[in-house]
Amino acid sequence: MYTLLSGLYKYMFQRDEYCVLILGLDNAGKTTFLEQTKTRFNKNYKGMSLSKITTTVGLNIGTIDVGKTRLMFWDLGGQEELQALWDKYYAESHGVIYVIDSTDEERLSESKRAFEKMITSEALEGVPILVLANKQDVETCLSIPDIKTAFSDCINKIGKRDCLTQACSALTGKVTTLLELLHVQTKHRILVHWMAQDDAWGRIGFLMLTSASPTGLAPEAPVASLL
Repeated sequence: MYTLLSGLYKYMFQRDEYCVLILGLDNAGKTTFLEQTKTRFNKNYKGMSLSKITTTVGLNIGTIDVGKTRLMFWDLGGQEELQALWDKYYAESHGVIYVIDSTDEERLSESKRAFEKMITSEALEGVPILVLANKQDVETCLSIPDIKTAFSDCINKIGKRDCLTQACSALTGKVTTLLELLHVQTKHRILVHWMAQDDAWGRIGFLMLTSASPTGLAPEAPVASLL
C-alpha cells in the first residue's frame, strides 16, 4: 500500500527537473534575462530592479515551473577569469542559452571565441543552444545577419545539434521571432518551445514543454543553424 501511495504521490506532484545554462560575456544581459524570466513565470516572485543588476560574480540560479516540469537556470559570470568555470556545469545541463551583446561590436570577436570554445566541449556534445542577440532595443545594435556573419567560422563546429539565433531585448522583454524551437536531449525526450511575442513574452510565455516521441528528436541536421 505504501508503495502504491508513494508512486501515486510522485505521479501527481513530483516534477521532472532540467538545467539550462545561461552563458555569454559579462554585461551581455544574462542576469536581466533571467530576472525577467523569473518575474513572468513565478507569480509571487518580486524581482530586483533591473537598474540595480550588476556584473555576476559566480552563479545566479533561477527556477520556474511549467506544468509538471521544473526548469532550473544557471546564470554564470562572463568575465574572462570566470569562463574557466563554465565547463564545470556542462555535464549536468540539458540546454544552453548563449547571450550576445549586439551593441558591443568591439567585443564581438571575444564573444565568438568564448562561444567556439564552449561548443567544442565534449561534455556539451548534442546539447541544443539558443543564441540570443540581446539589446535589440538600441538603435545602433548589430543586426542578426551581422551576428551570424561574425560567427560564421563556428558553423562547422556546431555538429548535429539544434542551434537557433534570435533577436531579443532582455530589458524590455521583447523577442522579435514568433516561435523558435530548442531541442533538449534528455532521457524523457522533451521539446522546449521558445515562444516569443512582440508584446513581451505574452500570456503563454516563451517556454513551453511538451512530450515528443524519440523518433522525432534526433534529426540528421540541426532544426536551424547559426547561419
